[in-house]
Formats: sequence, structure tokens, C-alpha cells
Amino acid sequence: MFAHIFKYRLKCLLRDKSNIFWTMLFPLLLATFFQLAFSNLTTGEKFTVINIAVVDNTAWQENESFQQAMDEVSTGEDRLFNLTMVSADEADNLLMDNRISGYIFAEEPIQLVVSKSGMNQSIIKSFIDNYMQSSATYKSIITEDPSKAAQLADSLSDHRTYVQQTKLPGGEPNYVVNYFYSLIAMACFYGGFMGMREISDIQANISPIAARVNVAPVHKLKTFVFSSAASLFILFSEMLILLGYITLVLKVDFGGRIGYILLTTFIGSITGLTFGSFVSVLVKKSTGAKVGILISVTMVCSMLAGMMQQNIKYFISQKVPLLSWINPVNLLTDAFYCLYYYDTTSRYFLNITFLLGFILFFGSVTYIIIRRRKYASI
Repeated sequence: MFAHIFKYRLKCLLRDKSNIFWTMLFPLLLATFFQLAFSNLTTGEKFTVINIAVVDNTAWQENESFQQAMDEVSTGEDRLFNLTMVSADEADNLLMDNRISGYIFAEEPIQLVVSKSGMNQSIIKSFIDNYMQSSATYKSIITEDPSKAAQLADSLSDHRTYVQQTKLPGGEPNYVVNYFYSLIAMACFYGGFMGMREISDIQANISPIAARVNVAPVHKLKTFVFSSAASLFILFSEMLILLGYITLVLKVDFGGRIGYILLTTFIGSITGLTFGSFVSVLVKKSTGAKVGILISVTMVCSMLAGMMQQNIKYFISQKVPLLSWINPVNLLTDAFYCLYYYDTTSRYFLNITFLLGFILFFGSVTYIIIRRRKYASI
């Protein structure tokens, strides 16, 4: 019996082009647009070597300490500057053509010439200020006690770093991935269209198909469960296609916990399916009204989960934390987030527990309403 209902329900659902579009094609298109929009956001934050120039005049040639300092920060793979030696006129031309961020006169005090303000200019000025401060300190100490010259020189050359860089236990920091997490969560809840159709096709007062189902010699709830299994199979398969497209084609890193990712997607698919059934049995209006409510609730929940602006998710979690825990789309998004960033699974399983609670709630309400619904005539 199960195989028969599952097989023919599968064929029926695969012919529903509208549901296939909203549950699979639309998320794929949206993922592509996300990649086009966000692919260059993180590349702009990477540091690039700054092009600068020094005016090659008498002051520069006589200032050996500044020459040594500039040489240290302008050589090697981790250099700060690309240094060019030019005349004053050439420096002006390079600056006007935006080929350098600024140029330096090695006078006393050292002068920096720029054409605009920005990050590169601030870095150059910070370096010059640091050098001038260290140079003034050195001269002051030598003036008071010349015997400390050698000790001071060793101290100045001994650069120590007191900050240790440690790799995060999870994935590399990348705020763009949260948009894709919320997209997958939204796609799971668009599976509610299938759950809504399952209810429509079992209520005899809604469609002729449902009327024939109710007069068939099979228990209505059994038919509903078997048909829902076919919907879940299609929805989960579509989510796997979406995951594969995002990770393999768009090259978005989801971390290495493949088993947990698949489990989360499966639970998300069940949550979306039961949510659609819940809306359908609860709202006693036309199909158009039910669809409108389903889309509206899903989009509002997706927005609060950070799909449109990721800062909204963090604002809600800090200012209205209760809203984060009663938003199933946010719980699903946060579950993916935990798998990517955290080395422990405590918060992940907390999200999954709440999602299972929503599944139980949606499923229970659907069951109670369906089993009590009787028809005087069909």
C-alpha cells in the first residue's frame, strides 16, 4: 500500500511545475544572484602593498637611519610599501596620476604629501609618526647618557610581538555565508507549498481529488502520511541539489561536517513541510490566501534571520533574544552557522531541539484538526 501511494504521489508532485519552481529553481536563481552580489565583498578587505615615493634630495641622502627604516618596510614578501626614488616634480606627477598614495620629504621634520585622505594615507602617516617618535626618544636618551647608545640600539632592533595569532576552531571568518544559510532555510520553508497541497488533496470540501481520496478504502491519515513521505522525498532531494550547487558550483564553504549538514537540511525540510500543513489546516480561507500567508510569514522570518541584512540577525539576538528562539527559519540558519564556526555542538543541538519542537507542534495541530474533520456528504 505504501509503495503504491508513494509512487503515484511522486508522479503527481513532479508534474506540479509551480511547486518545483518555488522549491528548487527559485532558490537556485537566488543563490546565483547572491554569489554575483557578494563575491567581491571580502576581497576588498584584503591588504595590498602601498605605492609611495621618496624625494631623492640631500636630506634623504644624509638621513641614514630613515633610509634603513624605509628599507626594512619596503623589502620582502610581507613588505608594507613599494618604494620609488624620484625627484620632486616626478613625485607630483605620480601623485596626480594616482600611481602612488603619497610621497615623502625626508626633511626635519619629515613631511608627507598626499592628494586625498584614505586608508593608505593613514597607514603612511602612522608609520612616519611612529618613526619620528622613536627617533626623538633615541636622541633624547643619547643626549642624557651617551653610554647607553649600544644598549638602546639593540633594544630598538629587537621587535617583539605580544599578540599571538590563533586559527579559529571552525571555518574562516566570512560573514557572506550567513546569507546562503538563510537562503537554504527559506528554501526549506518554501517546501510548505507541498505540505499545503497535501492538506488540500485530503480535504473533501476543497478539491475533487480530495473527495475521491476520502471515499477510498484507505484511512485518510494513512494516505496523508504516505503522500507526505513522497513530498518529503522530493523536497529533501531539491535541498541536496541546492546544497550541491552552492558548495560545488558557487564554491561557498560550509565546513567539513557533512553528516551534520545533511541532518540539518533533512530536519529543515520536515519543518518546512509540516509548517505548510499547519498553515493550511489553520487558515480557513481560499488557497490564494493560504499561499499569501505562507510566503509572508516565511519572508518575514527569513528577514529576521539575516537574509536581507545580516546585522538584523545579530540585532534581534541581542535586543530581542526570545524572537530568535521562536523563529524556526532563524533556528535553521543558526544551526548551519554553529556547524561552520564552533568546535562544539552544544548550541547546534539546542537549535535542533527547538526545531524538533516546532515539528511536533505543527504535526500535532495538523493531526488533531484533520482527524476531527467530518463531512456530511461528499
